[in-house]
Amino acid sequence: MTLYTNMPLELVLEGFHDEVKPAQEVWALGVKMEVMPVAPGIGKIVRLLECGLDDYLNPNLTPGTIISYQTPAN
Repeated sequence: MTLYTNMPLELVLEGFHDEVKPAQEVWALGVKMEVMPVAPGIGKIVRLLECGLDDYLNPNLTPGTIISYQTPAN
């Protein structure tokens, strides 16, 4: 792959080797979803796993939305 850019290579590849936090499956707002943790109890929606068809039209449940949830007690 060839990448043509006028940006410095260090800036282009910044964060390339950073570890990504694993996604979690949680229940929030009555829907089971996959979220990427941002902070304890707060995450960004990746995708909906178990929900009704109308939930896909809910703007509060779109991927990328930040939500709060409770972590399951172990």
